[in-house]
Amino acid sequence: MEKKEFDRMLSQMDKELKEKGLSRRDALKLAGISGAAFLLNPSESKAVTTAEASDAKGKIVIVGAGAAGITVAAQLTNKLTNPDITIIAPNDIHLYQPGQTMIGAGVWEADDIKENTKDYIPSGTKWIKAKVSEYNPDTNEVVTDSGEKVKYDYLVVATGLEYNYEAIEGLTTDMIGSNGIASIYLNDLNKGTVSGAKKTWGLLQEFAEKAKKEKVVGLFSHPNTPIKCGGAPKKIMYLTEHYLRKQGGDARSNADLTFLPNGGKMFGVPEYHEAIVKQFEARSMKWKYKHNLVKVDGAKQEATFANSYKTKGEWDADLEEYTEVTKTDYITMPYDFLHVTPPMKAPDSIGNSPVGSKKGWVPVAKETLQHVKFSNIFALGDVAAVPMGKTGGSVRKQAPVVTQNIIDAMEGKELSAKYGGYTVCPLITGYGTVMLAEFDWSKQPTPSFPLDPTVERWIWWVLKAYMLKPMYFYGMLRGRG
Repeated sequence: MEKKEFDRMLSQMDKELKEKGLSRRDALKLAGISGAAFLLNPSESKAVTTAEASDAKGKIVIVGAGAAGITVAAQLTNKLTNPDITIIAPNDIHLYQPGQTMIGAGVWEADDIKENTKDYIPSGTKWIKAKVSEYNPDTNEVVTDSGEKVKYDYLVVATGLEYNYEAIEGLTTDMIGSNGIASIYLNDLNKGTVSGAKKTWGLLQEFAEKAKKEKVVGLFSHPNTPIKCGGAPKKIMYLTEHYLRKQGGDARSNADLTFLPNGGKMFGVPEYHEAIVKQFEARSMKWKYKHNLVKVDGAKQEATFANSYKTKGEWDADLEEYTEVTKTDYITMPYDFLHVTPPMKAPDSIGNSPVGSKKGWVPVAKETLQHVKFSNIFALGDVAAVPMGKTGGSVRKQAPVVTQNIIDAMEGKELSAKYGGYTVCPLITGYGTVMLAEFDWSKQPTPSFPLDPTVERWIWWVLKAYMLKPMYFYGMLRGRG
């Protein structure tokens, strides 16, 4: 970050803090306290450690050893005097997936986000290294891909989601890293690899070198499905733009950068939408709404987008109004750098089972996270069919809800915990700045810090780059908040 810009942001932050009666030192101290409780809410962390342990008994099976599965296992272990917990998951390596953006921008190395799964399985928890291939809720059992049947009294589905690159015509995962095709998302959780992010960094550097000499085009897609971390497609675009500026010369002015989301907004919360539009305008970045990436021709370096829109149809004499007709145009664009955010889906083993829904996701009551059909099944994280919440910050809020409600059910009580839809997206806007977007089902900003949440700040970069990862591994995954 340039010193002039850094000083300007410090001055603005000091001004706003003064209005709140805080010094910069107090602000940093408060941010540190917030960090210990993961994302600015120490009250819940304290509640976990001070709550009385329950003597409730029951066999709990958790499918998935990602952020959601391990966090629930840890919290249940902390809150039950005699826990009987089994985790079913194949991955030896646990990835801090929010870090893939940082790898794609050259800030972190691949090894910076890897830990051994075994080091985070709670003591006393049984770990079956396998995938669940079959769910049988009527008999309260799951079947692994090795044929092992595992019985449960309570089931927690926390499998995460799957990337569906092949839904884009002409695109395979082998193409990522060649012909200008990048994707920070591509990884192999079973092997603990983050090849997409590493290849993205290589392509970004090649793109910048080319931009120093000639006109170039960068395209950034956002698909027509729910995705993990809805801000990530914009984060890598912000970082690309800033990286080009850092190169000096004509690198930035030679680069035409366009964001192409399937939706009609930058963000579902109006205040954040407006802030992002202003940030894009200030950086001379372009966007085209309602464009869904449907085809890639790597050899020609062309991307085709489906642009769907409403138009006036025939006159309806009964309703005395014109009908609406959806039309789709297919627009092919050349590119030098194409960042693909793939369509995403629930694992087929869930979507094709009684536990899943027609769209694949696990249908749950959005507040209790209890399955709508099977009262002894809960789901959280990316695979849960809730209106919002496919972020690590959402999991942090969902995990204590699932934990408490399982204990309530084991004790024969009404479910007492409710998820309010809290989601947080540390939206990286450059090397050194982040806009901390916090919101819930009200679709209103829910800031946890006394600063304007629509302003990009260096203090949130400090949180993102230096604090969140250790808080994740040594706080959240240990069931400490």
